[in-house]
Amino acid sequence: MLLVGLTGGIASGKSSVAGWLRECGAVVIDADVLAREALAEGSAGLAAVGQRFGGGVIASDGTLDRSALAAVIFGDDEARADLEAIVHPAVEQGFAAKVADAPADAIVVYDVPLLVENNLASRYHLVLVTHAPREVRIERAMLRGMTRAQVEARMDAQASDDERRSVADLVISTATSEQDVQDELAHLWRERLVPYEANVRARHRAERSVAALRADDPANPWADQATRILQRLLRAGGSLIADAAHIGSTAVPGLVAKDVLDLQLGVRNLADADALAPLLAAAGFPRVQERAHDARTPGARDPHLWTRTLHATADPGRAANLHVRVTRSPGWEWALAFRDWLRSDESARREYAKLKLTTLDGVAGELSQSAPTFAYAEAKEPWFTEVADHALHAWKVRSAWSAESSQMLRPGQRPGCLARLQEPG
Repeated sequence: MLLVGLTGGIASGKSSVAGWLRECGAVVIDADVLAREALAEGSAGLAAVGQRFGGGVIASDGTLDRSALAAVIFGDDEARADLEAIVHPAVEQGFAAKVADAPADAIVVYDVPLLVENNLASRYHLVLVTHAPREVRIERAMLRGMTRAQVEARMDAQASDDERRSVADLVISTATSEQDVQDELAHLWRERLVPYEANVRARHRAERSVAALRADDPANPWADQATRILQRLLRAGGSLIADAAHIGSTAVPGLVAKDVLDLQLGVRNLADADALAPLLAAAGFPRVQERAHDARTPGARDPHLWTRTLHATADPGRAANLHVRVTRSPGWEWALAFRDWLRSDESARREYAKLKLTTLDGVAGELSQSAPTFAYAEAKEPWFTEVADHALHAWKVRSAWSAESSQMLRPGQRPGCLARLQEPG
């Protein structure tokens, strides 16, 4: 099963996209429908609303007077919070029941208007956001009978476009023709959602083509993509995860890299890494290597101190590796220090970029024969042992670097805290 969150502002085309995904085969769950059911005539939710806000919000026929309720809670944060405390648990129960009823191989699309506002993005394998220019949305809403002032007030009360983009794995523009949007969704369904679901269910990594080196995309930075994934993993792993970080070349501003995110989770011990494995697999990161040693520092006498487990994404649309290491182990610390060194030392960054380019050219023939890039990694290894480890050690001494000063995400931090992970240290 694959869980997809779908959101968008008023008149952004969200309902149309939900309908087209349903035609593709998705199980679509509408949060607004669940909310209405939670306050249906005779429901416990409606009784609680009447008790909290008075009989004036109940119509003569025993149904909810939505206009009266809206007038009561408008501009009253406490009243709105009380209403949410009544409605949200019922909506959650309704959602859970519909997911339980869905087929095991379902692609479940949850249509959630307030996904961003309620901090729900990390619970889904993917988040889709519908978008159209502000004036287009205003015109669409006015055709439904709203005034411009009403539409703009609704827009201003909702999350901003930038806030929605920050949680979006894919932004779907609905300002083009209906046929163009449907074609885009059909391609998304066929090439990403269906294989992603199959991979999650089978606990398989996604197939990966050989990646060329490229610069970061300012429109969809690697840091933002890493943030979204790490927040999902933190939610999935709960107390088993001690810390999380974006590492590797894509975590270094200005450095060319293969379009493959490297992420690290810190755990207390290897037993926690094993317990974490099925949770990560369900979240879209099956384990592909149970135990490996990544020691390269000349002074590392015990290779077992450098043990890690390796996971890789099941998502064919976003290549990513996940390294699970024991917090404060040499490998865990080295990954953070190496990233921070390259962020702070321009000459080291240039040298490493040159190495990457020349190495990739040198092993191009081997890479073309096989999707895995082991040849590329192995070809770089002498530089790490002969040059980088010594330079990194000297930098750590000069800068008084410590793991405590390194930027990581820890359980309990609010979304957005990883935005700083791309800043040079």
